[in-house]
Amino acid sequence: MEREAQTLIHHLRDARKRELEVLSGLTPTQMAGQKMKEIEPPIWEMGHVGWFQELWTSRHLDGAPPIDPTADERYHSFSIPNAERWELAFPTFKETLTYINAVLERTIARLERDDVTEEDVYFTRLAINHEDMHSETMVHIRQTLGYTQPEIADTRNTPVPIETAYEPFDVRIPGGIYLLGALKDGFIFDNEKWSHPVEIEPFAISSTPVTMGDYLRFVEAGGYGDRSIWSDEGWEWRSSAGAERPAFWARDGEGWIRRVFAGDAPLDPHLPMVHVNWFEADAYARWTGRRLPTEAEWELAASSEPSPDGRSFTTVKRRYPWGDEPPDESRANLDSAAQGLIDVRSFPAGDSAWGLRGMIGNVWEWTASTFEPYPGFFLDPYETYSEPSFGQQKVLRGGCWVTRGRVIRNTFRNFYTPDRNNIYAGFRTAVSIRSRRVN
Repeated sequence: MEREAQTLIHHLRDARKRELEVLSGLTPTQMAGQKMKEIEPPIWEMGHVGWFQELWTSRHLDGAPPIDPTADERYHSFSIPNAERWELAFPTFKETLTYINAVLERTIARLERDDVTEEDVYFTRLAINHEDMHSETMVHIRQTLGYTQPEIADTRNTPVPIETAYEPFDVRIPGGIYLLGALKDGFIFDNEKWSHPVEIEPFAISSTPVTMGDYLRFVEAGGYGDRSIWSDEGWEWRSSAGAERPAFWARDGEGWIRRVFAGDAPLDPHLPMVHVNWFEADAYARWTGRRLPTEAEWELAASSEPSPDGRSFTTVKRRYPWGDEPPDESRANLDSAAQGLIDVRSFPAGDSAWGLRGMIGNVWEWTASTFEPYPGFFLDPYETYSEPSFGQQKVLRGGCWVTRGRVIRNTFRNFYTPDRNNIYAGFRTAVSIRSRRVN
């Protein structure tokens, strides 16, 4: 337990370091943000992660009084709706930093005791995961508001491995009974629990996410004006938003550019499409005569292994597409290490057993599935994490370039409303295969 406690302390300090990096360089005005329903004030995000850590590792476990008796009035996410967060009076950056650092040191001090328990480990991991996820949120807030890109200290010192001869293709996956969901292995959120059998029909799925080059053809073919390929809800969103192109895209003379934080960049045809919502992904898939994969299909393609004859899959369930070893720089674009999106032909060492590429990292991938509880679902102590979103949001899988490697796995379920297009989300497409025979 002592070694695990030291690992947790390292991760706590690392999570805080990353949070402060993604907030670095912002003025007081920028920390206050600009009121939008898709984001929160950066200064609120900063204090909220400290409040959450204190809530579970100190107040819940030890019954300790709050360091700041007024913190609940500002940072309790479920009690304070998004719209009201913009009207709150926040401490200064320096005062907020003092508060979250005091929380961190109290958390570390309790892990340095001799009587660390499994309960201590669970709630500390919950706090680390929560801070990691909010650090990602802070990056997409900077993108949404057009702030400069945050400076991250730990970045790649080797070139990204790109297989330039690689050509994306369709991967045929046989049907069968698959165990969807998490095994009892490490820290798991309640919405991943537990693995259960589902029947999946044969399907084919694209080996890479849809690229900017692919999506540009959809835009220039008039896809945003073609009512026949949009769902009723999607067309209502497109019409009310006045969307004629993806978020952050603009014409530059005869070509196109995209806004990346505070600057502009040309479209790269080999980068994955990003900042599209579920409605846009669904419309594109329909335009190609295909569809989005279900989350069960996505997880099967990411975690299973083909049987020797290729006509089925074995009972092996990989934690990551490449196996059970943790992510590293040779396998996935995570941890902000590459400082942005990379070519979809990258990281052959990260391929799944079926040959799918880039399933972890780079961009989150929308699936066709609505976020619902698995059979036998029961609430974890963090009761408002999953349940309020059931039936209302869509599932994304795989993580993005900002996601921390210690957070993501094949069974991790992210979820957002289908209109959200300011997150680092893309997609790949799939198609059903009627015959169970796979040649």
